[in-house]
Amino acid sequence: MISIPADRIAAIEARRDELQAQMATGDLPGDRYVQVSKEYAELEPVAQAAGEVRRLRAEAGSLQHMTQDADEELRAMAVEELRANNDALAAAERFLALALLPRDAADERPAMLEIRAGVGGDEAALFAGDLLRMYQRYADRMGWRIELITASESEFGGYKEVVLSVTGVGVFAKLKFESGVHRVQRVPATEAGGRIHTSAATVAVLPEAEEADIRIDDKDLRIDIYRASGPGGQGVNTTDSAVRITHLPTGTIVIQQDERSQLKNKAKAMKVLRTRLYEAERDRLNSARAGARQTMVGSGDRSERIRTYSYPQGRVTDHRINLTLHRLPEILQGELDELIGALTAQDEADRLAQLDG
Repeated sequence: MISIPADRIAAIEARRDELQAQMATGDLPGDRYVQVSKEYAELEPVAQAAGEVRRLRAEAGSLQHMTQDADEELRAMAVEELRANNDALAAAERFLALALLPRDAADERPAMLEIRAGVGGDEAALFAGDLLRMYQRYADRMGWRIELITASESEFGGYKEVVLSVTGVGVFAKLKFESGVHRVQRVPATEAGGRIHTSAATVAVLPEAEEADIRIDDKDLRIDIYRASGPGGQGVNTTDSAVRITHLPTGTIVIQQDERSQLKNKAKAMKVLRTRLYEAERDRLNSARAGARQTMVGSGDRSERIRTYSYPQGRVTDHRINLTLHRLPEILQGELDELIGALTAQDEADRLAQLDG
């Protein structure tokens, strides 16, 4: 069990009281008041948790003293109450430790969700479409908004590649563990023999960057304009509106041709470019900080097989946490709460173990 030092608890409560006193004076200028009130709002639940740990520790001390009482009946009551108190204290200590864990600064950001068909040809593209609809349904349930950035459809109705922008409350925090290789086992609709095939699609979830996060010099960009290509139909541009942006220092290339407007394609391409450069910088910083020890869930390796969707058995297995749910139809309908909740809990447990170690 992680035990937060008493002086750390005292410091948390003292800082909360200091912020409260500053706001009560009415002397703070507007921008400073906003800053102080924001820190107070973030610290108050942590301070309450710290106060509960302090109270339970004091109560444990009193009960421990009572277990030495000469009265046998009083001793028995004290032992029973101490046991209950210790259980409550362990839970309160864990809650406080979780509240004190460093937060991922990107957790509240929107996310760029990229799905690409992998091995398996047409069946992999169909599976990519299934994953797209699964995440769309989950986003609907969460009240998030989805914007299609780009899509490359396959011949049989799936997707070779699709990129979405997802905005809402806590988007990246919920979706960040979805990055990796998703594998499907099923009988393809195009398979006359009824044999089970295995195919895969890759999911990448990147926190969206704002212009202030990544500074991109115009001199570092090469922008090419050309006529869009693709399958026939109304979606084909008849003007030179497709945009290819190359970030020269890194060699990152983004192509955008879904919109009929060159300006809209350029704006979307720059959005994707900023996000990819921001993620590359996050990866660099995380690698520098991680050292030799990484959490199992949060490795973020998009080449790692993370999950299998087995149609014959009606199950979904997340290999990182050895969790199998026999709820395949519901999960494909966007009921991801149990999976995402288990992954988040494992990540928290891993980070607490590192803190304790």
